[in-house]
Amino acid sequence: MAQPNLAQLRIEFGQDRSYLTQIVLKQKPDTTPASPMAQHDDNPLRDDEIAVQESKPRLDRPPLFKVVLLNDDFTPMEFVVEILKGFFSMSDEKATQVMLHVHTRGVGVCGVFTRDVAETKVELVNDYSKTHQHPLLCSFEEV
Repeated sequence: MAQPNLAQLRIEFGQDRSYLTQIVLKQKPDTTPASPMAQHDDNPLRDDEIAVQESKPRLDRPPLFKVVLLNDDFTPMEFVVEILKGFFSMSDEKATQVMLHVHTRGVGVCGVFTRDVAETKVELVNDYSKTHQHPLLCSFEEV
């Protein structure tokens, strides 16, 4: 029974499986080379040597969060449109549609972002509303 020339072993590191290392172990071949010069080939692996090759980490997409505006009876509609245009880069038409949605249904989605961006936008909108003495509230929730 002949032994295979190469044995491959995969080892995973980390609980998130983000790094994967492949170890290749070259075993001695069953036959001897015909000439002494055949032993000096360009193969970087010699008998009983180990080569370690690290592969690229597997990256998952970050979780997304939706930023929402909550309706109140005191904030003027024009101020809500100003916020939607200024902080969420909406056109006049889109900002008016979202503002009316918030006004009629009590809550409206301003955009979907990663956690850091969503937190920053919520903080900026809430601070801006407070400095202009409006009770408008903005929050975020996971999609």
